[in-house]
Amino acid sequence: MLIAHSIPELRHLLRHAQRPAFVPTMGNLHDGHLALLAKARELGDVSVASIFVNRLQFLPHEDFDSYPRTQADDEAKLRAAGCDVLFAPRETDLYPEPQTFKVVPDAALADLLEGEFRPGFFTGVCTVVMKLFSAVFAGKPEGVAVFGKKDYQQLMVIRRMVQQFVLPIDIVAADTSRAEDGLALSSRNRYLSADERAQALQLAQALRALGTQALAAGHSPAGTPASALAELESAALAQLSAQGWQPDYLTVRRRSDLLAPQPGDGDGAGSLVVLGAARLGSTRLIDNLEI
Repeated sequence: MLIAHSIPELRHLLRHAQRPAFVPTMGNLHDGHLALLAKARELGDVSVASIFVNRLQFLPHEDFDSYPRTQADDEAKLRAAGCDVLFAPRETDLYPEPQTFKVVPDAALADLLEGEFRPGFFTGVCTVVMKLFSAVFAGKPEGVAVFGKKDYQQLMVIRRMVQQFVLPIDIVAADTSRAEDGLALSSRNRYLSADERAQALQLAQALRALGTQALAAGHSPAGTPASALAELESAALAQLSAQGWQPDYLTVRRRSDLLAPQPGDGDGAGSLVVLGAARLGSTRLIDNLEI
């Protein structure tokens, strides 16, 4: 595996690539990241991963300084997984001057759910992803980037950004990787204590129960009156709170735009997703389930 720290170094290493396949990460890698890399290796002539903890997507009170940085371990995992090129820039490499030009996504998609509780988050994500795409794909006829469905809204925002800027990049979605008990793999799972780890599966269980109840209430969430669906969501939030969580949202939305399902949407089968975000102790976890 070749390693580049600067954009010129990366472009030199990729000078002969025709279709790079890219997996952007913030490091602290787990099997979910490696599954993304495995998919990328099938889709391009050179596999590229990046490790960069992006300050722009953290709010002032969030965990930028304490976010786990495990560079040596990450490099070993990527090398063993067959990664061809690792891009591991320093902050001064990617942001040599204050990033005053930023990519601001459509508020209709980016200011709800995660955007409501983490204002500015998706601007930070889009800005760094655009810079990474420029570094990896500059001068290439085409490329592919692989993102996980666990960050469902992020995947949608990135896909829309690529479409609107007409970038020659295929955005490929990979299913959420889970532990044997069903917990979605996340770098932030390392923050959980042993007791919290045992409790963490309750978020996925709450999403599954909400989806089942919504289907049962009106044969499909799209056929469920808005008031009834809101009651189900409120009950799910209350139950998770009673279990010691601090939930931000548990909700049923359309996959197409993450808005609430409407009666005219048809039966909704295969077109909806249940999404949730909640804090357990000091750790904020997100998950989703397509229904």
